[in-house]
Amino acid sequence: MPSNSQPASPTPSDISGAVAEELALYREKFRLRLPESLDELHGPTQGVVELPLHTAWSGLTSYDMSKPRQRMGLYRTVLHEGLRDDLPRYLNQDLLLQLWPVLRTLVGRTVRAVWEDAFPKLESRTRAAA
Repeated sequence: MPSNSQPASPTPSDISGAVAEELALYREKFRLRLPESLDELHGPTQGVVELPLHTAWSGLTSYDMSKPRQRMGLYRTVLHEGLRDDLPRYLNQDLLLQLWPVLRTLVGRTVRAVWEDAFPKLESRTRAAA
């Protein structure tokens, strides 16, 4: 009698292990982009900012810093898509600290956790704003 030799389906522990590994790699991707210190962030606080296509690949590339929604959109885009060299060029420490209590709700959980773990000043800023 021939045996039914189908590949075994992954068990829940196999799946959860794979998901955990993917999440760890995703988190590491953002962690490696971080500046050493928030003091490195000297990006613009006014004017119109043009993001390169590798950062703003799926939408707006020009942001008017005098418009709060566009300013928030620029920061959200750079936090998610910016490379290590983009962060100091396009983000400003004072503006990031000012925007963080709201901005943290607009970025993904992983981005938020990586930034707050690396820079406790961000998390304390959120508590102070609450």
